[in-house]
Amino acid sequence: MSAVEDNIRRIREDIAEAALRSGREPSEVRLMAVTKTVDDDRILEAIEAGVDIMGENYVQEAKRKIEKMDVDVEWHMIGHLQSNKAKYAVRLFDMVHSVDRTGLATELDRRSASAERVTNILIEVNVSGEESKSGVSADGATALVREISLFNNLSIRGLMTMPPWFDNPEDARPYFVALRELRDKIVAEDIKGVEMRELSMGMSGDYQVAVEEGATIVRIGTAIFGARVY
Repeated sequence: MSAVEDNIRRIREDIAEAALRSGREPSEVRLMAVTKTVDDDRILEAIEAGVDIMGENYVQEAKRKIEKMDVDVEWHMIGHLQSNKAKYAVRLFDMVHSVDRTGLATELDRRSASAERVTNILIEVNVSGEESKSGVSADGATALVREISLFNNLSIRGLMTMPPWFDNPEDARPYFVALRELRDKIVAEDIKGVEMRELSMGMSGDYQVAVEEGATIVRIGTAIFGARVY
């Protein structure tokens, strides 16, 4: 068994234990391998180990990998997306996690219509309020969801967040709770055409806490592939 396969096995065990601790089924949580800067061979090892979602931060890097590898997995855009890259994003990705403004949504909708497809998206929420992070504010999220719900070629599937980095994963818990409670608030609004199935939250250092608080997609890079080499 390769190091990548062994890491994935351990992570899946951690996810299952965290889900059961919180009264959830492990099958409710999907593991995403974050493949930024990761070489193709190690990505293929992760796919062979059963990971079926790849998360990419940059359109051009994703485009090269998707076209070269030609494998039957989902590719998700998790990085900040510029509006001028929307035309590529709607053709490359099965889901865009980082929609945080009306302008980007408008361009994604327009490009999706041209491609004759509906693009699945998540609304990125900056629950911490950090200026260094992208995302709509928690206070502005419901209004943004209402605006985007009117677009014909975008399908809102849930929320995404990235809390501050902490040495102690427990310190991230309030931010995961905040995203879950925001999800519940939006669900209560009963906005036509909006589904809140997904909570994309939790990374290598805090994914177990995220699962305990309701994550449905955890985004894991370093814990699968080791430290990145830039």
